[in-house]
Amino acid sequence: MGYWGYYVVARSEHPLKGLDALGGVRDELALLEERADRWQVWECPGGGGEGQQTPDVGSMNTLAAETGSPALFAYVMDSRCAVVEAAAPHSGAWTTCLGRAEMAGYLGGDEIALEDYFLPPGDAAERAVAWAAEGGRTVGGAPLLDVLRARPEPSAEELFFRFLDRLGVVAR
Repeated sequence: MGYWGYYVVARSEHPLKGLDALGGVRDELALLEERADRWQVWECPGGGGEGQQTPDVGSMNTLAAETGSPALFAYVMDSRCAVVEAAAPHSGAWTTCLGRAEMAGYLGGDEIALEDYFLPPGDAAERAVAWAAEGGRTVGGAPLLDVLRARPEPSAEELFFRFLDRLGVVAR
């Protein structure tokens, strides 16, 4: 069984764990990484197992408003795929997924059915470029599109961190 849980990403002078937007999962959050320019990556494991509930991390819109900066949640499902929810104070919210074929399997459909739930890769790449720009980063759409179309090999977690790098949320 692979990893199940959330990654919470935002930029702040203070630890995200202390923000009101994440109050519902404060005790479950653990700092995973501090990245360049005050970006933080926190982890909230959970869900997926028999009798395990998926944590309610709250609203990325609320987190973006509270930090005054773009915010992003990724819910990783069994290391096979991830739901990515993003928001920024001015450019708004959007949702896509990583590991599209694997996500289609979870939904019991094909990749075309994914468009009922998630932005297609091209549209998601455009929104991601705007999200990054609002965070002060200039990024290209093609590298983001490559990640959005990629298989989650060796894992959805590694694909997600590649996505963060392409968004300009880079390691120190």
